[in-house]
Amino acid sequence: MKVLLHICCAPCSIYTVEILREDGGKVMGFFYRYNIHPYTECLKRQETLEEYSKKINLRVIYQEGYDLENFIRGMAYREANRCEYCYYERLKATALLAKRGKFDCFTTSLLYSKYQKHDSIKSIGEAIGKSVGVPFLYHDFRPGWKKGVTESKRLGMYRQQYCGCIYSEKERFFR
Repeated sequence: MKVLLHICCAPCSIYTVEILREDGGKVMGFFYRYNIHPYTECLKRQETLEEYSKKINLRVIYQEGYDLENFIRGMAYREANRCEYCYYERLKATALLAKRGKFDCFTTSLLYSKYQKHDSIKSIGEAIGKSVGVPFLYHDFRPGWKKGVTESKRLGMYRQQYCGCIYSEKERFFR
């Protein structure tokens, strides 16, 4: 099975790639950039993923550009539901890429995090999958949370302290 995996960051990809490969998947990654703020944070996450993907022989497609303005415009006045908006944007981009690349399905490393809204991710992913014509693969990767954290620390990976958007950065550091 040819799987396109949306990757939010290298640490979250460790366990997800391992499990997808164990299940027989031919995995390719996709790094979506527009939701990661500020730009220096985006670069740190991308550089970490580039280094890690070479170590594990994982091909990754890196989104071009940095359309911060349109991402923020789309999220403005939706702050209460910003995560759902962000999930939708990332999963839609992944599904469209999966369709172009003739993948059997798509999924996301967001499903590894115990901090993400799994029900929302699953329902949004399934709806997008139906509309685009590429199935969304739901898998609860949270049982591997500790294993992924331990491995990312052992590898000396950059580990971010917030989800990615400027709103989550504020919640994390402004008290």
